[in-house]
Amino acid sequence: MRTGAAAAFVVALRLAIDDGAVSAIQHNDPRVALVSRPPPSAWGVVSYGGGGEEDDDAPSEGEEEETKMSLLTTSSRILNSVSAGGGSPADATTTTMTTQSSAFVGTASAPPRTTTAETLKNPTTGGGGGGVETSSSLSVATNPAEAAIDAAAARISDMMGTHHQQQQQQQKQPKQRPLKILFLSSDTGGGHRASAEALADRFRKLFPGTTYDLMDIWSDVDSSWPYCTIRETYKSFSAAPWKWRTLYHVSNNPFYAKFADYHSYYMNEELIRERMEEYDPDVVVSVHPTMNYIPLFSIRKISEKIGRDIPFFTVVTDFGSGHCTWFNKDVDKMYLASEPIKEIAQHRGAVPDEKIVMSGLPIRYDFAAQADVMGDRTTEGGIAHRAKIREHLGIDNEKRMVLVMGGGEGVGSLSDIVNELYAKLRTQGVDATICVVCGRNEQLKSDLDTRCWDTVVSQSMQSYESLRSKFFTKVLTLHAHRSRRIQLALDRAAARAAGEGNDVADVPGNVDVVPLGFVKNMAEYMVAADVLVSKAGPGTIAEAAAVGLPVMVTSHLPGQEAGNVDIVLNGGFGDFCEDPETIGLEVACWLRDPQLLDVMSRKAMKVGHPHAAEEIAMDIGETTHRWMERNESKQNNGASIGHD
Repeated sequence: MRTGAAAAFVVALRLAIDDGAVSAIQHNDPRVALVSRPPPSAWGVVSYGGGGEEDDDAPSEGEEEETKMSLLTTSSRILNSVSAGGGSPADATTTTMTTQSSAFVGTASAPPRTTTAETLKNPTTGGGGGGVETSSSLSVATNPAEAAIDAAAARISDMMGTHHQQQQQQQKQPKQRPLKILFLSSDTGGGHRASAEALADRFRKLFPGTTYDLMDIWSDVDSSWPYCTIRETYKSFSAAPWKWRTLYHVSNNPFYAKFADYHSYYMNEELIRERMEEYDPDVVVSVHPTMNYIPLFSIRKISEKIGRDIPFFTVVTDFGSGHCTWFNKDVDKMYLASEPIKEIAQHRGAVPDEKIVMSGLPIRYDFAAQADVMGDRTTEGGIAHRAKIREHLGIDNEKRMVLVMGGGEGVGSLSDIVNELYAKLRTQGVDATICVVCGRNEQLKSDLDTRCWDTVVSQSMQSYESLRSKFFTKVLTLHAHRSRRIQLALDRAAARAAGEGNDVADVPGNVDVVPLGFVKNMAEYMVAADVLVSKAGPGTIAEAAAVGLPVMVTSHLPGQEAGNVDIVLNGGFGDFCEDPETIGLEVACWLRDPQLLDVMSRKAMKVGHPHAAEEIAMDIGETTHRWMERNESKQNNGASIGHD
């Protein structure tokens, strides 16, 4: 063996042994036998001259780590040359190392015993010595030291392969770089902001370090009339349904939408663009129907100015129908909650299929967490989970529970609905707890706390004949969209009442009313409830469906919320009724039919999509990262071209 090759081999073998190669040699190479391995303190480096003292010039840990990678290439070339039987191409270099190199790695006290080539071929019956001789040191075949060379080469190969695999795995893992997100929304109803906050929460979870801002393009800049009055207009018109109906249908056509786009562009685009540029976002997400034309145009101009492409996404926060201003075909992606919305997007907005993502409506993560733990609320596990939640909320598990909502401000005919629910549940003999979410309506909360419920029942019974007439004419009349299962349950209830001659139970129900203020743990209350009584807000219906809760819809804004009613009716997990007395009778009928509630619950779960916010955030985040990588690639290419 050439001296330089031996020296390089020793260094490579030392690296292999230090990294645990001895075990690999023992198990994988039949030419190398490890009789007994001395403790780490007994290992040393015997100098080439045969001295037994350790090398005082041995590299430190940091120097050895730096040496590892630099020796890989040299060692590989040496090993290849030795395996071929020739001299090392690095002899000229490595020969100069012999005075400081080691010829053997083993115990410091004694050199190893060796075996013949014949023994290597047949370790158990080899000639001469009759096999591999034992020693307290590492016994290695020396022909010359081919086995150790092979083992060292294998170890080096493994090191290289592991490093390559780690690089591949790192490349495959999605980059979790934080993002700067700009949400576009306005406080025209609570649903838009709630959706933005639900998405922001998931962005921060999936992409740690992410920051976001929420911009109202009409209120955060000095916009022109009538755009500067959008919040006040919404509050005024939504309180008068006929006004809202007129405004919605007059504006919900392509001609009006195009006129509004051009007018708002010439009056406000420059102001909006300047404000958006201040945020310097990585991505823009619109959750409002009036913010999908001007902001998209502005962000494209900003991208041209700064030389960096910024993606623009629309998340439609309506459930069953939507205004035509939602659907701009030039956005990069559009996230929709239902098939009816998809039909409108394609018919009215000409949005291509490849830009549409059917995602469900983004709702708070609390509902996803509760849905995951509870599963199907009709199963044994679901029932047990609901019992724990009720105990936590202080709600009687022996009673049915009705959750009544009227929106964040506690608007609507909540007081009348609660009165009729109490009276009908009591007279129908249904034990129940009615939880009423009053929102910021402190007066309603106070009134419910002090209301005389016996008087409520008495007044309700005085109108019994008219109520009976309404029950037959309204409840039993086939509803155009009511599910067949609900209709059959109502028919049975009416037949039973007619046969008994009255609608009053022999034993009145034990009913209590619990007024609530502004509730933050709504997911828990919906899990605990058996029926939700609420207006047709898209977020509320999506949340109820996520946890399999049947819904009685009591009102809706004309226009976009009408489609939300259809989601409930066509989905078969609820009904729509505006008359408080009839609402009370039908809800009492549902609560007396456990099988009906189970059927409605399972149908609600089919419509629900509790993880929509997380899925949308992940898709937007991954898409944005691809855009960012493309921007970096463009900048690098441009820099190199400019440098050349």
